[in-house]
Amino acid sequence: MSGWTAAAGLGAHATSGHQPPPLTPLRLLTEWVSEPVPAVLIAVTAGLYLYGVHRLRARGDQWSRWRTFCFVGLGLGAAVLATQSALAAYDTVLISVHMVQHMLLGMVVPIFLALGAPITLALRTLPRVGRRRLLGVLHSRVAKVLTFPVLAGALFIANPFVLYFSGLYEATLEHPVLHDLNHLHFVLVGCLWFWPLLGLDPMPHRMPYPLRMLGVFVTLPFHAFLGVAIMSATTVVAADWYLALDREWGPSLLADQQLAGGILWATGDLVGLIVFTVLFFQWAGASEREAQREDRRLDRLARTAAAANDAPPAAGAPPTAGMPPAAGV
Repeated sequence: MSGWTAAAGLGAHATSGHQPPPLTPLRLLTEWVSEPVPAVLIAVTAGLYLYGVHRLRARGDQWSRWRTFCFVGLGLGAAVLATQSALAAYDTVLISVHMVQHMLLGMVVPIFLALGAPITLALRTLPRVGRRRLLGVLHSRVAKVLTFPVLAGALFIANPFVLYFSGLYEATLEHPVLHDLNHLHFVLVGCLWFWPLLGLDPMPHRMPYPLRMLGVFVTLPFHAFLGVAIMSATTVVAADWYLALDREWGPSLLADQQLAGGILWATGDLVGLIVFTVLFFQWAGASEREAQREDRRLDRLARTAAAANDAPPAAGAPPTAGMPPAAGV
């Protein structure tokens, strides 16, 4: 932890009026902070997931290493990067740094957590009572409402607009508890949208793949719209906070805000490409599995018909071969 973050007395949260050190490329790589609340949440989540994998394999069942890597390595790894690295040390100093953190927590983390299929893992490893309770939560009215695609998509779209064009963003800068809750909020809203969209888990609502593609096409461009709006703004978001920092290095407040808007725009497009790619391969895989199931069904019908034709006639049944056709035929 740097002298500045230690002197601030708030971990990664800068205090208004305290001059932070310049953010250099070296400091970007080496500046790490200790944020205990997100660190504990990440560690507990990783531990529970890995324990589930261990229990599954201990009884001889298989679990995809790719799913484990997505959940722990990429999903929770991105959460560590967002909350413990230089991104956390400077997220209240530069809005451009905050925007990188925002995109990691709101999009990258939920996508890879969904691809890790943790609910499926829990249903395969929990005792009967635990499975029943988890299924009760999944089938509850609250879960059905929150994961309803229209509502989840609307929350995903509206969330950043409300944050940056109201006083909420500046409030999260001023209050460390709200700051941490905002990070958790990013992840939860992202999960509500991406989990039914990409997840391999059982969910209250399962959209067909054409609607999933349409959902991505409709929602992700709004991040570009927001990015352009932030880039085009002539006033600084949370100006009182950033002016009080009295930062003497780096870009001006307006230039930093324009950089943040560009990051939001470009990252949204990049994540959109990733989501489309994942959906394409999932759709292709689902179509192939459906074709294989149909082939097996037709094979069973063919074998059943062949067996029926080859079977001897039942005892007492009148012969059919050589009989004259019925009258009128």
